[in-house]
Amino acid sequence: MLWDASAINGYAIEASDGTLGTVNDLLFDDVTWFVRWLVVDTGNWLPGRKVLLPVSALGQPDQVRRLFPVKLTMQQVKDGPDVDTDQPVSRQIEAHVYDYYGWAPYWSGGFMPTSNAIATPFVTPLTLAQAELPDPAGDVIQADESDPHLRSIAAVTGYHIDATDGEIGHVEDFLVDDATWRIHYINVDTQNWWPGEKVLISPRSVREIGWSDGLIHLDVNRQKVKDGPPYDPSITVDGAYDEKFLTYYGIRWAAA
Repeated sequence: MLWDASAINGYAIEASDGTLGTVNDLLFDDVTWFVRWLVVDTGNWLPGRKVLLPVSALGQPDQVRRLFPVKLTMQQVKDGPDVDTDQPVSRQIEAHVYDYYGWAPYWSGGFMPTSNAIATPFVTPLTLAQAELPDPAGDVIQADESDPHLRSIAAVTGYHIDATDGEIGHVEDFLVDDATWRIHYINVDTQNWWPGEKVLISPRSVREIGWSDGLIHLDVNRQKVKDGPPYDPSITVDGAYDEKFLTYYGIRWAAA
């Protein structure tokens, strides 16, 4: 099933002995487009502090109560690494969190759900401004090439989308696969170009991302987008729509 990334914000994180806080943001890898971490606001329990939890630590979500269970205690989280989530998250920071909790990191191949998961598409590494990371002052700093390309979904929401022949709109949301935590589609509001319409774009159609100027550049033109399978936000995106979309854009899928 695909669900809106924005819908995950506000979900409670339930430890074995109480509520740790609520989901405040998601961090995704801008090369593979997998969500890797939840940013959890601890609220009044640990005022002014946010913690990182990998998606591999989450139990089955309770969509009625809007919560994710985790097999942790509140004391474990309180004593855990203090991470400044307003700064770029380096591989060293990720490793520190995984080591503290005794979890296998995702880059070791220790986690990638396969049950009920659809095949993963071939995603060509993007021609990114890979070393550009904006710091809180707005300056661009250099990142170590060994660091992951983790990005905040909250920050990328609102980025403008450019087709090969002009702008088509801006990022309104992301559709995330609940089995694999891959960002499957970018939900684009086209109001300034095509009033009253919304379209879905596959990350596979993203050619380049300009992190410093907030632009996502596609490798397709406006007409290609306009002639694509129509998207109705009130209707669940199912397998039939997915197949039609992938066939239209010629997106290949890896073997399961």
